[in-house]
Amino acid sequence: MRTVDPGLAAHLAAGVTTLCRCWRLTRRDGIVLGFTDHDRTVRFDSVDHEPVSGFDASEDVHATGFAVGGLDVSGAFASDRLDAADLAAGFYDDAAVKLFLVNWSAPEKRHLLRAGRIGEVIQEDGAFRAEIRGLAAALDQPMGRVFRHGCDADLGDGRCRVDLASPAFRGEGVVVASEGQRRLTASGLADYAEGWFERGRLAWTGGANAGMAVEVRAHRLVGGNAEIELWQKAHRAIAVGDTFTVTAGCDKLFATCREKFANGANYRGFPHMPGNDFALSVARRSGPNDGGRLVE
Repeated sequence: MRTVDPGLAAHLAAGVTTLCRCWRLTRRDGIVLGFTDHDRTVRFDSVDHEPVSGFDASEDVHATGFAVGGLDVSGAFASDRLDAADLAAGFYDDAAVKLFLVNWSAPEKRHLLRAGRIGEVIQEDGAFRAEIRGLAAALDQPMGRVFRHGCDADLGDGRCRVDLASPAFRGEGVVVASEGQRRLTASGLADYAEGWFERGRLAWTGGANAGMAVEVRAHRLVGGNAEIELWQKAHRAIAVGDTFTVTAGCDKLFATCREKFANGANYRGFPHMPGNDFALSVARRSGPNDGGRLVE
């Protein structure tokens, strides 16, 4: 059972209230943002919760047992601290969220209504809608090993053990041309075979995107330069002279692990596991030319 702050409980019982809701977001990069539906900034816990017009929340759904409740928060990018580019770059993915009911005239009188994390975010026409999932959503995540043909390790982690710092698997490039925020041409990567960096990770080391990273969708060689296409748009515009590092990609197949990385001994999949066709097959007696053996 929840315990309401005595001061807030007395305020609610008074009949006339000065209440507002405050949202606090802790992004993946550690930045903390506060917002409120009140018309003035509300400060508590050393965080300023600034007023944002058009910021609204749906009905808060709670469920018994281990069912996942939640709500939707929607609004426009009316605050200088709400940047659509930051949203697209993934800074708000799985961000921690707390929703408070606050007496704005005495912010120390407040109650935590909901704690959760941001799930799916949809943005269009300068506005956004974010799904806030309850803490029980973490119980829906897969845990432990997954038995499948493909490898379930991340390239270069402690289970994979491939050294991505090796020059064989890590290149450094300089942008010589760009087409939008997803395609670029770079020098410095001519020694790597075409497709070597597909599914790899490109991390910006210089320019407006420094410190950001994104996965590589395609890698081609044209005239001694590398053409790279990214899965997602870069956080900011790509400029000539921007620098980056890029690591080799892996498609999680045993042949790739063995031939590209010489790492077959550390493969974390089950390439010889029988598939569905074998598991569902039925034994039948062979024909007269098979010597009476039972075959699939």
